[in-house]
Amino acid sequence: MIRSLRLRLAIGALIAIGLVLLVVWFSLSRLFTDYVVGRYRAEMATIVDTIAAQVVVSDGEIALPREPADPRFSLPAGGRYWQLAPATGAPIRSRSLWDTVIDTQARSTGNYEGFVELEGPDGAPMLVHGQALSLGDGPDAERFSVQAGFGRKELDDALDAFHGRMRLMLLATAAVLAGAAFLQGALGLAPLRKLRERAALVRAGSERNFGSAGPSEVGPVVNEINLLLAERETAVERARARASDLAHGLKTPLTVLAQLAEGLPDAERRVALQQVDLVRQRADRQLQAARMGVERMVTTSVAGMAGKLVSVLHPVTAERHIVWDMAIDPSLSLDMDPADLAECLGNLLDNAAKWARSRIRVSATRIEDRLQIVVGDDGPGIAEGDRERVMRRGGRVVDGEAGAVPGTGLGLAISADIADAYGATLTLGRSPLGGLEAVLAFETSGGRKRSRDPV
Repeated sequence: MIRSLRLRLAIGALIAIGLVLLVVWFSLSRLFTDYVVGRYRAEMATIVDTIAAQVVVSDGEIALPREPADPRFSLPAGGRYWQLAPATGAPIRSRSLWDTVIDTQARSTGNYEGFVELEGPDGAPMLVHGQALSLGDGPDAERFSVQAGFGRKELDDALDAFHGRMRLMLLATAAVLAGAAFLQGALGLAPLRKLRERAALVRAGSERNFGSAGPSEVGPVVNEINLLLAERETAVERARARASDLAHGLKTPLTVLAQLAEGLPDAERRVALQQVDLVRQRADRQLQAARMGVERMVTTSVAGMAGKLVSVLHPVTAERHIVWDMAIDPSLSLDMDPADLAECLGNLLDNAAKWARSRIRVSATRIEDRLQIVVGDDGPGIAEGDRERVMRRGGRVVDGEAGAVPGTGLGLAISADIADAYGATLTLGRSPLGGLEAVLAFETSGGRKRSRDPV
C-alpha cells in the first residue's frame, strides 16, 4: 500500500491525465481522418461530375471531347486518375493510369468509407471513387460509369503528418498537466507541512496547541487534537499535583523516623534505618516513574529560571553582603518541566547561599551536545571523601572542612534524582572560588535521554 499522499495524488493525476489524453488522441484522430477523407471524397466527386458533364454520344458510342485539364492526369502515375467506362466497349482513361484499367465491379473496401482500394499504375495502392450514370431515359439510354482516384500514400502522409504534430502537442500537454498536478499536490499538502511544524512547536513546548490555522478540511482534526492536548495537560497537572503531594507527604515522616531511629540501640537503629531507606527508595522510584510518565513537553529558559531563583534568595544573602555572579546566555534552554528545573537548581543555589562567604557564581554553557549549569561558591566546600555521601538521602557532613551541616540532608539527593530522571548528571567538585562546585550536565542532541524505567 502506498503510504505517501503526494505519491498517491501524483499517480492518480498521471492516470487521469493519461486516460484523458488517450480519449483526446482517438477523438481528434477520428475527426481529422473523417475530415480529410471527406475532402478527398469531395474532390473525387467533383472530378467525376466534371467528366460526366463532358460526355457525349457520337455515332452511337460514348465519347469525351474534352478531358480534364489537371496536369497530373497527363503524367504516368501522376497521382490523379480518371476513367470513363461505357456499358460496352473499351474504357477511356487518363494518361496517368498508363496501362491500368480500373475495375468497375469492385466494391468499397479498406479503411476509408466511399473508396475502393486498388493497385495503381506504379504498383502502389490507390483509392477510387466511382459513380454509375446514364444519358437519357428508358431502355435506349446510354449507360456508363466514371471513376476518379488518387494515390493512397498522399492521404496516409497527410494523416501521419497530423498524427506526428498531435503527438508532440499531447506530449507537451501531458508534461504541462503533470507539472500542474505536482504543483497542485504540493500546494494542497502545504497545510499538512505547516501542521507538522506546528506539532514540532507543541512538542518542544513553544506552543500549547495547534491553534485554529489551516484549511477547513483539516479543521475538525485540528480541533480534536487541541481538545486532546487540553485534556492531556489537565491530566498532567493532576498527576503532578498528586506526585508533589505524595513527595511532600513522605519527606517529613521519613525524615522524622530517621532522626528517631538515631536514638535506638545499634542493632535496632540499623534495622530501622534500613527500612526507612527502603521505603524512601521505593517512594523515589514511584515518584520518578510518575514524573517520567506525565512530564510536559515544554522548553524552559535556563537564564529565566535561574534569575527567578536568585531573586528569591537575594534578600537572605544581601544581609551577609554576598555577591551573585550570573553568566548565562539568555538563549540557552532545556526540554524540562519548569517545576523540576526550579527544584533541582533551587536546591543547589540554596546550598551555595548557606555556605558562601562573599561570592556565588552561576554559569551555563553549551559544549557540543551537552548543556552544563555550574553553581560555585567561596565557602568551606566539602571534602572529596564526603561528596558521595552527601549525594545520598540524609547524608550530611559531620567532620570535614564544613563542619556539621544543619538540615535534613535531602537537597542534593533530590537534585540528583531529578537530574537522573532527565538523563542528566550531578557532580560535585572544588570551585575555582575555593568552595563547592556543583555541575548539572544535560544531553541536548537527539532529544533528551531518559533514565531506565524504574523496577
